[in-house]
Amino acid sequence: MARLHFIANASFRTKVLVPVVSVMVLLLAVSLWLIDERFKDQIHRNATEQLQTAEGVLKIRQQTQTKELFLRFNSAQDEPRFKAEATSLLAEQKALTTSEGQKTFRELLDEMIQSGVADIIVLTPGSDLGRAIAVARDPQFNPEKFSALCANSVKQAFASQPRVDTVADDGRLFDIVTLPITVGGDIVGTITFAVENSMAREFAQLMQKDNDLVLLLDGHVVDSTLRGGTETRLVPEKFSALIAQNSGSGAMREIILGDEHFWGIAGWLGSPDDAPRLGYLVLSSYEKPLQTLRATQQMILLVGFLAILFGTAVVWFLVRKITAPLRELRTVAEAVGRGDFTQRVAVHSRDECGELATAFNQMTENIEQSQAQLKQTVETLKSTQAQLIQTEKLSAVGEFVAGVAHELNNPLAAVMGFSEMLKDADVGEPHRRHLGMIFKSAQRCSKIVQSLLSFARRDQPERKPVSVNKLIEDVLEVVAYPLRTSNVNVITHLSATLPLALADGHQIQQVVLNLINNARQAIEANQPGGRITITTQADEKTIRISVQDNGPGISPENLKRIFDPFFTTKEPGKGTGLGLSLCYGLIKEHGGNITPTSAPGEGATFTIELPATCELEPAEPCASASPTRNGGGKKILVVDDEESLLQMIQDELQQAHYKIATTNNGETALRKLQQESFDLVICDMKMPGLNGQQVYERLRLENPAVCRRMIFITGDVVNESLRRFLETEKRPFLAKPFTLAELHQMVQTELAKV
Repeated sequence: MARLHFIANASFRTKVLVPVVSVMVLLLAVSLWLIDERFKDQIHRNATEQLQTAEGVLKIRQQTQTKELFLRFNSAQDEPRFKAEATSLLAEQKALTTSEGQKTFRELLDEMIQSGVADIIVLTPGSDLGRAIAVARDPQFNPEKFSALCANSVKQAFASQPRVDTVADDGRLFDIVTLPITVGGDIVGTITFAVENSMAREFAQLMQKDNDLVLLLDGHVVDSTLRGGTETRLVPEKFSALIAQNSGSGAMREIILGDEHFWGIAGWLGSPDDAPRLGYLVLSSYEKPLQTLRATQQMILLVGFLAILFGTAVVWFLVRKITAPLRELRTVAEAVGRGDFTQRVAVHSRDECGELATAFNQMTENIEQSQAQLKQTVETLKSTQAQLIQTEKLSAVGEFVAGVAHELNNPLAAVMGFSEMLKDADVGEPHRRHLGMIFKSAQRCSKIVQSLLSFARRDQPERKPVSVNKLIEDVLEVVAYPLRTSNVNVITHLSATLPLALADGHQIQQVVLNLINNARQAIEANQPGGRITITTQADEKTIRISVQDNGPGISPENLKRIFDPFFTTKEPGKGTGLGLSLCYGLIKEHGGNITPTSAPGEGATFTIELPATCELEPAEPCASASPTRNGGGKKILVVDDEESLLQMIQDELQQAHYKIATTNNGETALRKLQQESFDLVICDMKMPGLNGQQVYERLRLENPAVCRRMIFITGDVVNESLRRFLETEKRPFLAKPFTLAELHQMVQTELAKV
């Protein structure tokens, strides 16, 4: 990894030089290897031809010489004088008993030696080798030792088997021919002719000077054409290895003797029953070609090294020449990077570098122009950054308000329930009026909480028939307090026959809320109080919503720009300039229009037009008859972690003659349901430990019948996953806070299904 990082960060010159030099070195190495392989292969082929030829010549010469010696010495034995005297003496055994006989034998043998018949002649009368008479051309000859060397051949001759063999005496190799001497068909003696073996000398004369022959007898070198500096002491070991490797048949092998390299081939001469057996090792030296190869490789290596140096210098010069425009480009690029857009790269040619310089200059000009535009954009963004930060703060506050509103639902449900219960109690009229005020105040808080939760809900845009009047009323519930504290009075003229609008209710609420807030802020900033009039009306296809204020109005030049993004007439930090732009976009997405009309000092009016449906808004529901409050002893289990709410539901349902059991957690509820049978279960959705949904899932596995007799109560109507669960399971639920009538109605409806 470190090496790759180094390569990636290396200069362009290094990235070019390193591969070029590497390729050149690789080519040189491959060339040397190919030359070495081809040269050695050629040496091997030449040595193979020479050694095979030499081996063939050697074996043919051995066979020919054996035949010649046998014929030659067989005829010498038949020489008349030798045959007459030697056979008669041997027949009478005089050679062993008289000095005259021994003298006669020696004279005969000396004459044969002098006539060049052989180098050594051994005559063995009878079968006693110790009585043999030996004569040699060399006066230093040891007759007893040589006679012992011929013992095996003499034994074979006495068995009527003429014998041709090879023996070694004092480092000299002799070819011997032993023939039986017969008288009247009986063998009376043997005669052995020995001549010095000249195979090595003849081989040296016949073959090339780089070819050598080594003869071995009984594992010892007995003759050799190797030069004096060659280590012949290693030859027996090499010979034995060659013979063992090739099972006695001739095969080539590389042999190193001292500092000289040979190819060698080894084998045996004569028949396998020869003892001792004569072996040969034919060598072909390739030391001179090898030295020539090494000298050639050194020369190629030197020339290659010089070529690499020269090539590196040329490539370095060319790269430096080529990268000069790039270095100039880098210098100018660094200046541009520091913000100096006046720098330009000089164009020296029309090649790729010239095209790059031209493109860079054009890019610099474009950047210079873009920078000016960017500065202007940055100034605009800076002015809106503070406004966007304020928007994020408002969004965070909205989430916080939604959480607080959800937490208020639990105590509000208890306040409404207990106040409603006390209204029906036996209390004095003043207290009854006070309880009614408490109940109405709690209802008002409930509506405000529901409106806040509705605004906090983050639903996917969904267009469906909605009541525009109801949307406006919900918005007014939310902004009632800031309007009252700003001394702004709201007057509504909402049409009772208004059809439903096909729209996303949350988006329309956002538009109306934004228009009311803009009107309130304009009045508050310019006068001590004011008025906002909201009117709804419709024709066959269109619903119109008019939001009119009596504030300072909008100037004609600003009226043309009020829907532009980020346009605002407020002080920095007081507005984002996005509100009316978003309103315009939302209404256009609904297929409607939003039209402003205003004049300075006469207030402003925004008219919204939305597509209408054929469906009319539902009329106000009539007060239904109070549900009967006679539980008939039905058993109900109430589960809620809010103690006050749990107590309120228990007291109310017990007064209606229901048998009530309560618990404040899901685990206890499951145990009670295992121990007892209940006609109905009222369970809160959000509790510590097991929540309502988890209790329902456990019951669906353990007691499915109870799941069909459950009513859920929840104050978190904003939770999307909770709403999906209730819709999927089709279970009834009461949204906190709820009235006692709603509680009784839901209980009676579900008990009727059991």
